[in-house]
Amino acid sequence: MSGIPEMTGEVAQAGVATQAGVAAQTDTAAHGSTVAADGHTAEGCCLNCGTVLVGTHCHACGQRAHVHRTLGAFLHDLVHGVLHFEGKFWRTLPLLAWQPGRLTREYIDGKRASYISPIALFLFTVFVSFALFNAAGGFGEGDMSLVNDASQQVEEGGTSLDISQTVDGAIADTRRKIAASKAAGRSTASLEEDLAQLIESRDFMLAAQPSVENGTSGDASADTANTDNSAGQWLQQIWQKAKANPKLLLYKLQTNAYKLSWLLIPLSVPFVWLLFPLSRKFRMYDHTVFVTYSISFMTMLVVIASIGAAYDLQLLIIAPAIYAPFHLYRSLRGAYSLTRFGAVWRTILLSAGCVTAMVLFAVIMFGLVLSG
Repeated sequence: MSGIPEMTGEVAQAGVATQAGVAAQTDTAAHGSTVAADGHTAEGCCLNCGTVLVGTHCHACGQRAHVHRTLGAFLHDLVHGVLHFEGKFWRTLPLLAWQPGRLTREYIDGKRASYISPIALFLFTVFVSFALFNAAGGFGEGDMSLVNDASQQVEEGGTSLDISQTVDGAIADTRRKIAASKAAGRSTASLEEDLAQLIESRDFMLAAQPSVENGTSGDASADTANTDNSAGQWLQQIWQKAKANPKLLLYKLQTNAYKLSWLLIPLSVPFVWLLFPLSRKFRMYDHTVFVTYSISFMTMLVVIASIGAAYDLQLLIIAPAIYAPFHLYRSLRGAYSLTRFGAVWRTILLSAGCVTAMVLFAVIMFGLVLSG
């Protein structure tokens, strides 16, 4: 019987220890951690969600257990973030260039920590492409500031008179400069080019204004005639806008294409789905990953071809044009485990689908720009 009191004492001691541990955990959860003089912390629970830590990372939210609050730690995180992305980039890019099907399939199957996600890569390539395009001068070296001012007036509801006064002032000033240059015997070629562009810009902005001089007559027959001719007038107005200043049109197309480039993904996915309409193995998610990776690489090829066109390097223009369909073939065959014949005929059909998607995208862009 003497063993019973001893056992009771051990149980009591264990209970006290358990209560102390619970109290310590509660205190840790309440206070999170203590910060030492050197900026390091001693964590007993996750500083993000408050879960008691049992390892180097929180098993509830995944945050690292140990954090430190020093400038050196911040710089370390900065360098690590850059190199971590760079490491992913250099693991993703070779596969994207030569084995795109393998990259797509591995990402879909769950191997994602090693690669850049499709949407992140897509946004990166779009940003780089338009940054390089703008750095190269865009669609021309003309002065767009006056055109932008006039465009802003149209968007804010400015009248034709306001626009005319703004542009006509610049036209008159340019003409005075031309006269002064001729009197001094200097060349006026550049000034005359500026004058021609200003006149085109004025005509474009005036054409963009809705006609308000005619008003409404209240005549029912006139309203019917206007309704019948509205489509033709709208198309004629669009044509006048494009003809008046094509540089401004291309500039607006560039801006809108950058903002709405993501539309290429939903426009392209249905064409990939049509290649496997009755398949239960491949879902819309698979097609979306496939399309996003493919568009990202095609954007890179467009950048390379643009550089070749800018510097008159024929190889940089021809090589991307030849490699693009081959890349599409390899993507299809690897991502969907197709035979050579199955990949070839699907590549032909998907190429036609890509052209259709680009045409639809261009129509949307023209509609937004010319109707705005």
